[in-house]
Amino acid sequence: MSNIYLRQSTLDDLPRVIDIIEGAKKTLRDRGVDQWQQGYPDNEILKQDIQEDISYVLMLDGEVVGVAALQQGYDKNYQDMTSGAWSDNSEVTYSIIHRIAVEAGHQGQHLSASLIQQLLTMSYYLGYRDVRIDTHPENLVMQHVITSNGFVEQGTITMDEDHGIRKAYQILLK
Repeated sequence: MSNIYLRQSTLDDLPRVIDIIEGAKKTLRDRGVDQWQQGYPDNEILKQDIQEDISYVLMLDGEVVGVAALQQGYDKNYQDMTSGAWSDNSEVTYSIIHRIAVEAGHQGQHLSASLIQQLLTMSYYLGYRDVRIDTHPENLVMQHVITSNGFVEQGTITMDEDHGIRKAYQILLK
């Protein structure tokens, strides 16, 4: 049985985190998805995530195989929806899963789902019951992973970094 767990990223992880994100950009490009194709996220953003203690890595048998940022409190991109609305039971503060990726050689092993599940646990531990995530409208694989983990599509938002439209999802933990 594999040993899978989540831990906070350190600056020592940065080269591996960059490799995983660059691999994810290539996978998206190969699938014809325009997400992450204009330089975002760049190395500085990934380093900043680590320095702000919001970057987490998924470990599989001692190896970093996935990465995500778990932003806490508020995200201006989530303030105004282009279409739809957040749940009537939404909270003032929430956590947001950003920049999630699994190393290309480990895709297809349900590790994205494991990463999301562990980030939900971390959100709960940190006191957040309202968790949000978004993805590109053409990223059908991630849409499936998101909804398979209990998130409900609430509408669309526009991202500041590229003015791109994203499908926005939410889950309320009990």
